[in-house]
Amino acid sequence: MRHQEFPPPEGLKDTIKCFWQNTRDNETRFEVLPDGYAEIIFHFGNGCSIESKEALHPLPSPFMMGLLNQPVVFHTKDRFEVIGIRCFPWTVFDLLGLPSGKDGVRAFEHPIAALQPTLNECVEAGKIKEALDQVIRYFEDLRSHVAIDSMLFKAGAAMRKANGALPVSQVASAAYATVRTLERNFKQASGHTVKDVNSLMRFEQVRNHLWNHPDTNLAGLAQELGYTDQSHLSREFKRFSGATPGAFARKSKRDRHDDFVAFVQA
Repeated sequence: MRHQEFPPPEGLKDTIKCFWQNTRDNETRFEVLPDGYAEIIFHFGNGCSIESKEALHPLPSPFMMGLLNQPVVFHTKDRFEVIGIRCFPWTVFDLLGLPSGKDGVRAFEHPIAALQPTLNECVEAGKIKEALDQVIRYFEDLRSHVAIDSMLFKAGAAMRKANGALPVSQVASAAYATVRTLERNFKQASGHTVKDVNSLMRFEQVRNHLWNHPDTNLAGLAQELGYTDQSHLSREFKRFSGATPGAFARKSKRDRHDDFVAFVQA
């Protein structure tokens, strides 16, 4: 697997975390775990399907991978390439002009799909930089026509800085808003509550830490990330991953040279 990430230009930093490109060979089945971002996924190759109740459902390109509350499994055939746009969940729907929702993985209709033929030509020719430049220019144009809510920007910045450990009242204070106003606007923009996104941000920190440092002391990690105690961390981790932290840490030791997600989330 080959993976590259590219920071957004200055004008997109309030809406997009990064752009990325991923190439996988001979992959047939892989799992993606939740995190605190929404992804717009362009894929190239022989198709991509999502597994649901042991059935496979083909996905168009592009599709959106919103906030997940449990792992999802994808299937591909032979060579599989992705260009992804990792967005903040409180900005992605306004950016695309779409109604917000809690769908984990969803197909959506949008003029952005017109990029697919051009991107496909670039990818087939190995011109990844040209493909990414096309995507970046498209989003710069989108952003120029959208007014991002400054309150949500401030709230999101505070949440990211605290890695999801900030109480809702303090998030509201950082955004110069009441809790009620923040919650209403945040859910309208993202489809989720501040608490939902905070929980995913913290889970992401635990997930990444255990993958890179499987021998980490869980009690210490719980304290560092603002969980009530180790039991609280373990419950939240199992809720989002379906596995205990201990089982996940053992898997990370066993699969040190593999990637536990297809769309690598930093």
